[in-house]
Amino acid sequence: MLIRSEYDIQFHLPAPLTVVAMLRLHPILDFAIREPETLTIEQIDLETRRVLEATEYIDGFGNRCQRFTAPMGALRLCGSSMVEWCEEPDETGAGAVQHPVEELPADVLQFLLSSRYCEVDKMSQIACELFGSTPTGWERATRIRDWVHDHVRFDYNAARPTKTALDLFTERVGVCRDFQHLAITLSRAMNIPARYATGYLGDIRVPYGGPGDFSAWYEVYLGGRWWTMDARHNTPRIGRLLMATGRDATDVALTTSFGAANLTHFYVESNEVDAAGEKVPLPIASAIRSAMPEPVVE
Repeated sequence: MLIRSEYDIQFHLPAPLTVVAMLRLHPILDFAIREPETLTIEQIDLETRRVLEATEYIDGFGNRCQRFTAPMGALRLCGSSMVEWCEEPDETGAGAVQHPVEELPADVLQFLLSSRYCEVDKMSQIACELFGSTPTGWERATRIRDWVHDHVRFDYNAARPTKTALDLFTERVGVCRDFQHLAITLSRAMNIPARYATGYLGDIRVPYGGPGDFSAWYEVYLGGRWWTMDARHNTPRIGRLLMATGRDATDVALTTSFGAANLTHFYVESNEVDAAGEKVPLPIASAIRSAMPEPVVE
């Protein structure tokens, strides 16, 4: 299966500043790239465009980053990629065991701790009351994911950059990153290492779900490996492409600006395409329902 992803993000900068961007695919996807991945950074105005040079580096979490300095005015970041990806949905790990803390790899321990948006210390008692009697391992991890999905309502209008896991637990409404922050916090409070992930999750072999966007999910460490979890969608999906992982959204922001940067334009799409590069039509929700077997009444 071929997946083409593209984005176009623009800002107005009131003054020159330095930016760190995480808009490239994660290095673990290098093997799957079928066309050169592009990232163009430019200063633009009505008549001219000037390409800005960036320095690439790998951060402490293994993510690919670009650092550059932009002058005052309009800034544009655009890019695309073509990936050949598995047609199978996210793997599930029924029976995956939970490791005692003393047996966890040293680099995994940090994903048990509190972070900017995940206040493990403030939510430990809540987590114990909700999940303390559940079996450890995969079952406990999925109970946490399911609880967040069932008790939080998605609403773009409820987004705000300061919302933490405890805020979401109180308000019960947020966007995809908020769902993941709460699930991560509850998981860590039960000694399940959990990390935040971001990337592309387009409408691939599912009905159209609205304008494209980058997506957030999270991963838990069980049975000696990381497993994908998604407290917002709460169903295995096809075509999830990783860009970055970290402790929470602070570590994996698409752009981190060291000064004011006002967003003026945002576009992103990730679609399955055929060998000719044409977008593959999406299924219709009604057609999916009609193809499902009738329930058996006993």
